[in-house]
Amino acid sequence: MAEAERIIGTPDTPDAAGNGRERPGEDAAAAGASGADEPTAAGRPRGKRRIAVLFAVASFAYALDLISKMIVVAKLEHHPPIEIIGDWLRFEAIRNAGAAFGFGEAFTVIFTMIAAAVIVVIARLARKLYSLPWAIALGLLLGGALGNLTDRIFRAPGVFEGAVVDFIAPKHFAVFNLADSAIVCGGILIVLLSFKGLDPDGTVHKD
Repeated sequence: MAEAERIIGTPDTPDAAGNGRERPGEDAAAAGASGADEPTAAGRPRGKRRIAVLFAVASFAYALDLISKMIVVAKLEHHPPIEIIGDWLRFEAIRNAGAAFGFGEAFTVIFTMIAAAVIVVIARLARKLYSLPWAIALGLLLGGALGNLTDRIFRAPGVFEGAVVDFIAPKHFAVFNLADSAIVCGGILIVLLSFKGLDPDGTVHKD
């Protein structure tokens, strides 16, 4: 009888029956360990939703920056500054050939290349993105980088040497724009996420 059971594969004990099939939850654990994207109840992978959030945030930041610069160039350039909060905060249109907040005006082409490289890196990183906070942070960086890169490509004095339009002028501080603000906010959020140990792929590590 034992020999017959061995040939036809009939288990001797209830435990043996369990060895031939996966336990509930093992599929999900295996998928998580391999980094595979677990489908949601609606059937769409979570990773695709995070990518959608990234590009939605980037599009909003880019559009807001672009529209604000168009208004500034049309209504404020070559006009006296507008006081928003006394002399503590003014809107004053200037052209900045340097990096964010007016630094490094002699390296316009280099800053243009850096902005382009940042955009490429973010686009590549998006394929492994499963964290919503990281999607928002990278979206802010992407939108801000695209906003200033657009100025450098299309504004005078020439392609890749264009001056960025800045207009937010706090007292005792450099003049900046909404793209600069998005970049700074995205950078601060990334630092906070890194301190918390949250990685772009959604995993949490402890030092």
